[in-house]
Amino acid sequence: MIIDLRSDTVTKPTKGMLDAMMTAKVGDDVYKEDETINALEEKLAKQFGKTHALFFPTGTMANQAAIKLHTQPGDQVICDKYAHIFNYEGGGASFNSGVSCRLLDGNRGMFTAQQVVEAINPPDFYHSPLTTLVEVENTTNKGGGACWDFEEIKKIRTVCDEHQLGFHLDGARLWNALIAKNETALDYGKQFDTISVCLSKGLGCPVGSVLVGNEAFMEKAIRIRKIFGGGMRQAGFLAAAGIYALDHQFERLAEDHAKAKALETVLNTLDYIKKVEPVETNIIIFELNGKFTDADFNAKMSAHHIRLSDMGQGKKRIVTHHDYTNAMHEKFCEVLMSL
Repeated sequence: MIIDLRSDTVTKPTKGMLDAMMTAKVGDDVYKEDETINALEEKLAKQFGKTHALFFPTGTMANQAAIKLHTQPGDQVICDKYAHIFNYEGGGASFNSGVSCRLLDGNRGMFTAQQVVEAINPPDFYHSPLTTLVEVENTTNKGGGACWDFEEIKKIRTVCDEHQLGFHLDGARLWNALIAKNETALDYGKQFDTISVCLSKGLGCPVGSVLVGNEAFMEKAIRIRKIFGGGMRQAGFLAAAGIYALDHQFERLAEDHAKAKALETVLNTLDYIKKVEPVETNIIIFELNGKFTDADFNAKMSAHHIRLSDMGQGKKRIVTHHDYTNAMHEKFCEVLMSL
């Protein structure tokens, strides 16, 4: 039994999802004739209270398209130092849009409205980049699946309005935040200009992300997607997986969160663990205290067919997900406590 906890992207489609995919009605989405793609986009636009939604093959492409829609070359994006758009998208913000990132020193990937105010460059000072966009990530990946305080998001929205800034949400794991905080997609749709949501993480789809927003921001989105190479043909087979996941695999995210909390409890009892980041959703980040070297700990995990993410400097990441069964959970806890 291989226990793969590197990411919630390692899941496989369920039988119900596969059945939905194989019976999907499809067409050529480049011509906007794929019924199932159109249905998924309409479903998500309505869910977030937006007029438009557009299917992308990846979350990175959806985020990069959003940055392109909000900015011009030479502009600056305000984001946290942990932001996925800065750390894990291959330098795409500079390559694709010609923008720089103003990195804020937040708490576990989350910053305050006051920090945003202090980071905005004066628009009439032409020596510095023009600030045009604020980006947040919820939940925060490098922050250990932490969830933003929604009241702080509303304060940042006010700052964006006062300074005529765009506001984008990288909602790759927003579904987890909605479950953990008992919030709604409509709540977020009211605050953000554009939102990217991923279907291939917690929801367990094989492929796909969706960018949502109103027409003022989204009218050029399909052109940007084309430029980035994201136009697909009979992609409804993939969209059918997304519809199935939203209808059948959303509420069960609470199970992943419960397993993550249980692992947090176990890790906090172990004498070889230095620190465990507080767990709110399905990500656990912990740090070794030196009793085992990175190599020794990794070897012990490999011997039990357990796969974790190595973040360097003694830090490890665990992500619970749809395919992490109760039997796997019991086995993993036993292994951790036996070392």
